[in-house]
Amino acid sequence: MATFTKLNGFVEHLAEGVHNLGTGALTLALSNTEPGSEASPPTASTANCILANVTQISYTNCSARALTTASSLQTGGTYALSVNDLTLTASGGTVGPFRYVYVYNDTPTSPADPLIGYFDYGSSITLADTETFLFDVGANLLTVA
Repeated sequence: MATFTKLNGFVEHLAEGVHNLGTGALTLALSNTEPGSEASPPTASTANCILANVTQISYTNCSARALTTASSLQTGGTYALSVNDLTLTASGGTVGPFRYVYVYNDTPTSPADPLIGYFDYGSSITLADTETFLFDVGANLLTVA
């Protein structure tokens, strides 16, 4: 299973009211560039924690990347966000290579497209025409206690 890294800027964005994770348009972004190697690393500061600082692959042959929220609730002071699995499909050509799958919120405009975190799949993935990639995070995408 891929390793999830919550971006530090997400914590500040969350505390300052940038995100509404229950209603936001959570979306995947695919990259083959290590986050710390970006020109403006999204891991470096809250100001850099936006999609514009991620080198994305071409999505020409990729199916929709929008996530569907399954549940967004708090119990006993712990918030949990769960999303449905998403299958990405290559159609009409290849998709990739990509190694990093970012989750960002496509709803806010200031800052635009703030990042939440990313999954590192350990090696590059390329989907040939008609191949699929299952984005499955298990029980919860994230919890906040």
